[in-house]
Amino acid sequence: MKQRARVWALALTCVALLAGCERPPMETVQRGYRGTGMEQVANPRLVAAQIPLNTAPDALPEASAEGPKAAQIYQNVKVLGGLSAGQFVRTMTAITSWVAPEQGCVYCHNPANFADDSLYTKVVARRMLQMTQHLNSDWKPHVGSTGVTCYTCHRGNPVPAQVWFTEPEKGRPNGMLGARFGQNEPARKVGYSSLPLDPLTPYLLGNEEIRVASKAALPDRMNPNGVKEAERTYGLMMHFSQSLGVNCTYCHNSRATGEWENNPPTRLTAWHGIRMVRDLNQRYLEPLTPVYPAERLGELGDAPKASCATCHQGAYKPLYGVSMLDAHPELASNTSVPAGKSDTAGAQAKR
Repeated sequence: MKQRARVWALALTCVALLAGCERPPMETVQRGYRGTGMEQVANPRLVAAQIPLNTAPDALPEASAEGPKAAQIYQNVKVLGGLSAGQFVRTMTAITSWVAPEQGCVYCHNPANFADDSLYTKVVARRMLQMTQHLNSDWKPHVGSTGVTCYTCHRGNPVPAQVWFTEPEKGRPNGMLGARFGQNEPARKVGYSSLPLDPLTPYLLGNEEIRVASKAALPDRMNPNGVKEAERTYGLMMHFSQSLGVNCTYCHNSRATGEWENNPPTRLTAWHGIRMVRDLNQRYLEPLTPVYPAERLGELGDAPKASCATCHQGAYKPLYGVSMLDAHPELASNTSVPAGKSDTAGAQAKR
């Protein structure tokens, strides 16, 4: 009896130890010189599950560019007024299916007066159109000719599944002094590790330096970054890895991750992407804070923001590189209002 109990105990221990492992077979792709460990490892079962989630919808039939412009037919059209009336209706129909397929047009529009700006969702949607045009026209070093549309982030949801808020700093348990720097609170955005749970605020909203490699054992004037910054940087790298479904060698040279020599070209693309996300958060998303109702804000009262996961959603390229922009060139040109002249002030006055 005791022998049987020992066997069961050993079996349960083995199951517990292997619970966090992925069963083979795994697929490996070489991305660098032999012997350097520059390989991408993927689980084909997980990749197969991602494909339906990253499939672009079919485009609506094209509309004629002939006829009067939308701004001549409809009131209060501030972004897409240069389209023909037919093209404008097509774009609005597409956006509805991308963002609010269940709610329909009334998610953003007052059904009694579509020109009315009283709904905060309409003010936000207009600003998001401007942001999309800015992203496609001014951030080609990251998005290239593939570009993005509303569907890239929303995927049929009024609020994208992968938005984030600044995490409040929590004290140590049991009344201990000091702060734990957000550690030992596993969070999805850092791969459920014990690393600081909010590496996004300093790097994807703020402009803090990400590279923390130091040539000295202790931080000093020439090497100001210390262990805490290194841990937060690793948390950010975990976020990148999980957001794109890749490992470190997708962007980094395995011999010396901090050096640029012999890096894959994807690292330069990522460098631009980090600055692109900062730009979107600082210029478009965070300034919308006063527009949102309280229930749409974070615990600290901040607006929902974008990260790499917002567009990529587990794929190394959003929608695996399929471009929806070819069918919607109206989202490729930059007609954004100048900085500081957004619609947020008008929206506040109407709320």
